[in-house]
Amino acid sequence: MKTSLNASRRSRELAEVADGLVVDVLVVGGGVTGAGAALDAASRGLSVCLVEAHDLAFGTSRWSSKLVHGGLRYLAHGEVGLAYESAVERGILMTRTAPHLVRALPQLVALHGKQRGSLVMAGLRAGDLLRRAAGTPSRVLPPPRRISAAETLALAPGLRSDGLTGGLLSFDGQLIDDARLVVALARTAAGFGARILTRARVVALAGDGAQVQDTLTGNEFSVKARRVVNATGVWAGQLVPSVRLRPSRGSHLVLRADSVRIGSTSLTVPIPGSTNRFVLVLPQADDRVYVGLTDEPVDEPVPDVPTVPQSDVDFLLDVASSVLQRPLTSADVIGSYAGLRPLIEQAGSRSADLSRRHAVLTSPEGVITVVGGKLTTYRRMAADAVDATGLTTIPCRTKDIPLVGATRSPVDAPARLIAKYGSEAPALVALDRPAPVFGDLTEAEVAWAYDHEGALDADDVLDRRTRIGLVPADRAQALPLLPHPLST
Repeated sequence: MKTSLNASRRSRELAEVADGLVVDVLVVGGGVTGAGAALDAASRGLSVCLVEAHDLAFGTSRWSSKLVHGGLRYLAHGEVGLAYESAVERGILMTRTAPHLVRALPQLVALHGKQRGSLVMAGLRAGDLLRRAAGTPSRVLPPPRRISAAETLALAPGLRSDGLTGGLLSFDGQLIDDARLVVALARTAAGFGARILTRARVVALAGDGAQVQDTLTGNEFSVKARRVVNATGVWAGQLVPSVRLRPSRGSHLVLRADSVRIGSTSLTVPIPGSTNRFVLVLPQADDRVYVGLTDEPVDEPVPDVPTVPQSDVDFLLDVASSVLQRPLTSADVIGSYAGLRPLIEQAGSRSADLSRRHAVLTSPEGVITVVGGKLTTYRRMAADAVDATGLTTIPCRTKDIPLVGATRSPVDAPARLIAKYGSEAPALVALDRPAPVFGDLTEAEVAWAYDHEGALDADDVLDRRTRIGLVPADRAQALPLLPHPLST
């Protein structure tokens, strides 16, 4: 397949650029923005090489809340334009480019005691106006409504029933998996001819290319390009020192679903003392629940893999427990993760107050850096970065390009596979390797990850192609069971 990423394709394409091939655009960074920029540029007819120091979705892109949201929070900050942009991009993902990876997520605000929820409901209705203005139909995202206490408990039996008077029900977009979105973007870009090189660390960057190290062999090579796009997110300033960021940590906890008992409905829990900040309790398809998220400034140096401090654990458990029948404790936490937001520095502002707008900056050396923004608006960030290269007059096409696997038509395959692979699910069934490796993960899925999704080792499979790695105990059990790439 033209969209297949694997070790042999990586070796072939690495040799091509190392031998002196000059590409139109070199993209540095294999997260959602970098993969989006590679697809945008390649779909406009430009030759593209993307280099990533680790693996696709290794950084912040896999540490999100797995939401494609309509920007309701931005309305509270008066950023109507950004909220509308988020609503538009959410609609594009849900109806055109990746309907197989995004589903409508019910979101519930429980009302206890004298809480009326009038202010929150006004915000939800304003968000629904944005949904309609963005052209997303109500069959995809129904409008918000008030519900009774009985219906509230029916949706989320684990809620505290004492003093419960009802709830506010709304809907937003939820990703099946954020890392799978990045892989789909990279594979779609590869289908347009983009060269996707993981394990390729930039050691020196200039406006006309980069010096790159193949971390599998230790060899260094040069990549020559007409334009360079730095899409390394929170690490952008390490390659272009003139870029000043203020990283913010967003921590999440992983719990078993039966410890929270909220079914398939997420909870939006107000943070005491704040009018527009919430903790989210998010049900997942794998019988897990994520609780997030924090917004705390992080000092340099920025780690490759952030950790969650105990203070964040305590904060998230306390807020989530305020609406639950059974208070949560640290014993309920089976995993945790944190993502670092690449927020643009603004003197005197708390990280929670910094704008989520993105920016495209060009250094004196000619390197184009795209920073800020949110996962939901990756496509706009990518388009603006490619526009900044000045290499083409062809407008952005990506709003009408379905990603690999995208389908709304019936697919003859198990529902679990369709949710992850979309229209490619029958191809996995055809491999006739249904034997389980760990949990629901089959031999066919492991083989597919190595042969088509760019996984090079077991870490890639456990931590980016699946979510097994989010629970350390599960990861430790699964690691020795995974077949080696050469045996697939």
